[in-house]
Formats: sequence, C-alpha cells, structure tokens
Amino acid sequence: MATGNPAVLQASSQDTREGNKPPMEGIQVPKKGGVRSDAMRVLGPSQPKLDTHETQRIIAVLDETIVKLELSSLIPGIMESLDGFADILGPEITSDLIEHQKLLSKMEELLSSSQEGQPSPAEEQRESLGLLERHLKRSVRDILRLLLASPSLCQALPYEVCARQSSAEAFIQTFREFRNFMHERLLTSPLEEKEKIQFMEDISLRIRRNTETLTALKAELAATIQSRDEKIHRKDNVIKDLKTSLQDVADNYKISVQQIMQEAENQQKEELRAWQARRARLQEDMEQLRAQLRALVLEHRESELALRKKKCKVEMEIEKWIQKYDADMGEKQAEYEELYALYSEEKAQVSLLQEKHDVLIQEYSQIAEERSVRQQKQKQDSDELVTMTIAATRIQAFWRGYLVRSLFKTKRKKKKKGGGKNFNR
Repeated sequence: MATGNPAVLQASSQDTREGNKPPMEGIQVPKKGGVRSDAMRVLGPSQPKLDTHETQRIIAVLDETIVKLELSSLIPGIMESLDGFADILGPEITSDLIEHQKLLSKMEELLSSSQEGQPSPAEEQRESLGLLERHLKRSVRDILRLLLASPSLCQALPYEVCARQSSAEAFIQTFREFRNFMHERLLTSPLEEKEKIQFMEDISLRIRRNTETLTALKAELAATIQSRDEKIHRKDNVIKDLKTSLQDVADNYKISVQQIMQEAENQQKEELRAWQARRARLQEDMEQLRAQLRALVLEHRESELALRKKKCKVEMEIEKWIQKYDADMGEKQAEYEELYALYSEEKAQVSLLQEKHDVLIQEYSQIAEERSVRQQKQKQDSDELVTMTIAATRIQAFWRGYLVRSLFKTKRKKKKKGGGKNFNR
C-alpha cells in the first residue's frame, strides 16, 4: 500500500503549508480543497466493503485468529489461579488446563536439564522436545475449541483474568495492525494501485519543481535584502541630516520662546491694570446688590412664613397617608401569609399525588411487560400447537396410507391364490 510512503506524507504537508501562503511567481499552487479531494480519492480505498467471498473469508480467518490469540494469551493467567476459575470454566476445561500445565512443567524440566548439562543423547532430547511441542499444540487447540464453544465464557474471561504479558499484547496489537493492513489492501484494486503510484510520482515531480523555484526565489530574496540594506543606509544618512536640521530648529525655537515670554509678560502687566479697574467697578456693583438683597429678604419673609405653614400641613397629611399605607400593607401581609400557607399545603398534596402517580406508572409498566411476556408465551404455545397438529395430521395420513396399501396387498395376494386353485380344477 502507498499510504505509508514518506514522499506522499511530505507532499501532503507541503501542500498544506503552501495553502496558507500567497501564491508566488513560478510556483503552481493548487487549490487546497482540490489537493485534499484528489489525495483522498487516490490514496483512500474506493470500495467501502469487501465485494468477494474470498476476501470476506480472509478477513474472517484473520478475525478468528485474533480471537484465538487473545484467548491463548489468557491461558497463563488462568493457570496461575486455576482454583478460582474452576467454577467458571467447568470440569472439562479445568482438566485440560491441568494437563496443559503438566506438559509445560515437563517442557521446563527438560529445558532446564539440557541447560544444566545433564548427559543425555541429543537425538533423544530433540525427539522428546518435539513430542512435547506437539502435545502442547494439541492441548492448546483443545482448550481453545472448548472456550470457543462457550461465547459467554469468552466474553467474561477478559474481565476476570489479569492483564496479559506485554510481549503477548504487543504481538496481538501487531497482528491487528496486519489485519487492518490486509483489509485496506483487499479494498484496493490493481488499477487504484497504479493510480497511487502515478499520483506519488506527480507529487515528487511537483516537489522537485517547487524546490527549484524556491531556490531561485531565495536568491532573488537575498538580492532584495541587499538592495533594502542599501536603501536603509541612504535613509540613515538622510536621518542624520534631519537630526542636524532639527537641532537648528530647536535653537531657533528657544529664541522664539524667549521673545514670546517677554511679550506675554508685558501683556500680563497691562491686563493686570485693566483687571484691577474692573474689580473696583464690580465691588461697587456688589454693594448695591447686597442692599437690594436685604430689601428683598424683608419683603419675602411673610411669604416664607405662609409657605412654612403650608409645608407643615402637607407633612401632616403625608404622615396620615403613611399610617394608612402601613395598615393596608399589614392586612395584605396577613392575607399573603394565609394564601402562602394554603399554597404550601396544596404543594405538599401535589408532591404526594406525584409520588403516587410515579408508583402507578411503575406498576403499569410492570403489568404491561408481564402482559407482553404472557402474549408472547401464548403465541409460542399456539405456534407449537399448530406445528404439532400439522405433524399429527401428516402422521395420521401416512398411517392411513400405509394401512390402505397393506390392505390392498393382502387382497391382491388372496385373489392370486384363489385364481390358481380354480385353474387347477
């Protein structure tokens, strides 16, 4: 398969990066959606499902092998605590596991004796090892056959047994990857394989062209950077000249500021003299206004007393209205408390009725379930009765036919015997 090719992965990543940059001169940048759709069309399998029985059988054999590998990897963990699994496994599987454990012990003893250097003929040792290996394979096949005969046991064992060995888990994971690889390979036709190879060649050619164009652009970029540096140097010189001019402007500014300060000081003295004259005039106006204010105060004192009396009267009326409001609010508060007590009582009754309703709903669901079970049982009984009636009818018809044929045979024999006697006479 071409899905794991580094060239394709590199091309895909480069197309993704180019999709985020503006197109440059000399590089043909395809549209992002077009590249992805072409890659998915070429690299992905065209068939979502297996279309032949042979490929389905291959995948089924691989799946069955994975199940057997998972079960066989659980056997060492089961044998470590065989007494605890005896009730779950049953006597037949337990006896086979004990026999398998004995064979493993013999194999370990034989291997340890060969490692310790005990004198024994090499040919005899190889024969013993080969015989024990065949027995172990047969024992594993028998145990797997018994375990596979009980699907519920196969589903329960992975939860009961401790974790597998790391080597077995790695082998099973590798075999699963092999199965996925074979599944993807079987979904790909030879024509699609050729299209993938052509697609990878086109990608490589595009990468090579883009690399050449990128090299040329880097050289152009270096030239542009050099030109930019020269422009910056010229601008630095212009900045230095401008700084000199700015210093001259600052000196001229200081002289102008001194002149302006002198002029402002003279103008301030003139304005101060004008303000003092204006202040004297305003002081006279203020004395006149104070005299007018005293006259107005005396004039409006009687109206102020009348307004004060009116204010007291209004305050008394407001106090009465406040007292009336408090009384009304007290009555409303009492009425509210009574209504709230009634509301609390009705709410408790509603919660009690809701609990009773939930209990009735649960009982109704249970009754409906029992009714459906009863109906299914009645339907099953009626189907069995119909089947038995049909079978009894067929048996009776067959028996009647047999009796009729037997009766015809006896009558035919009697006729033949009667006819022979008449001929002799």
